[in-house]
Amino acid sequence: MTTLPDPDSIQVKAVARYLADQSDEAADRYVFAYHITIRNTGDAPAQLLSRHWIITDAHGTIQEVEGSGVIGQQPTLKPGEAFEYTSGCVLTTPVGTMKGSYRMQTEDGVDFNATIPEFTLAMPRTLH
Repeated sequence: MTTLPDPDSIQVKAVARYLADQSDEAADRYVFAYHITIRNTGDAPAQLLSRHWIITDAHGTIQEVEGSGVIGQQPTLKPGEAFEYTSGCVLTTPVGTMKGSYRMQTEDGVDFNATIPEFTLAMPRTLH
């Protein structure tokens, strides 16, 4: 019998930082890096198959990004294991947000979504 996975067994933490050296404020180009930690707190292995990002800038413009894996990988996380990676995002405003989900799969082929909680992208000194 297949037990349904608990989506909360995959915890996602994000830390974003502004990359001033790659940004060009005069051209409305704001570059951010974000470091993601994905941790399996459940009791069964799960593989990350794909990602779905919803990126919103300060004007309310939404960009959706979907794709296979993350940084070219589809890691399998055993219970207690974590996977970390860093990626980037370019906005046309100095502030925005990102959120989304990872499509995960258990060893017995059951798919489920792990939530990526919303986090803020902000150029320093733009938020109070």
